[in-house]
Amino acid sequence: MTESEARHVAVLPARGGSKRVPRKNIRSLGGRPVIAWAIDTCLTSGLFDEVVVSTDDSEIATIAAGLGASVPFMRPAELSDDHTPLAPVIAHAIRELALHGVSAEAVCCVYPGSPSLQAEDLRGALEALKSSPDAAFAVGVLEYPHPIQRALERDPDGLIRMLDPSHALTRTQDLTPSWHDAGQFVWGRTQAWLDGQPILGNAIGYELAAWRTIDLDTEADWTRAEVVFRAIRDLDSPD
Repeated sequence: MTESEARHVAVLPARGGSKRVPRKNIRSLGGRPVIAWAIDTCLTSGLFDEVVVSTDDSEIATIAAGLGASVPFMRPAELSDDHTPLAPVIAHAIRELALHGVSAEAVCCVYPGSPSLQAEDLRGALEALKSSPDAAFAVGVLEYPHPIQRALERDPDGLIRMLDPSHALTRTQDLTPSWHDAGQFVWGRTQAWLDGQPILGNAIGYELAAWRTIDLDTEADWTRAEVVFRAIRDLDSPD
């Protein structure tokens, strides 16, 4: 990595110790390590001066480098456990990159388990951030498919009750939509990452298409992903 002044950097946090789906970041999906799809999207998007993988795992580092990503440092163990928040990991990457002469005005955390990530969404979210001077971050979000005001809880015997009984008779179309982080990417102004600002307290949401958004957290997610990813690739195929 040569000394440069980078405007935009992608950082893919890919630790080796994932628990719910072991070795998730390099598990095969569509015949390739799953991280390959996100790396490819970043590299071909034209948005980034650097595409960097932050990992504590030598195998992941080797695979990521072979896919064209930069791995200029290894992430320390204290930032690689199950409880480490996202912001310190990205801040660490920013500081390490600075030691290599690379700086950026905005840094995008791209989750490696997002194989259906679209370059146009990364671009659209960046523009949304630039157009929102009061926001420090831009997060890819999805609308909940059903109003959360009518959510149910279930007791050990299987009996259900509304979490908020006051909406028992409210029509679903009269309830305000709610959103959640889609687990795909977070754009952030560099200083906001370094300052450890709370992401969801100071972010603009960029809506993603629910039908093609894949988030890999559990084995059930992986089973769904294998079906959805095949369908997406068929739709995107020029044939």
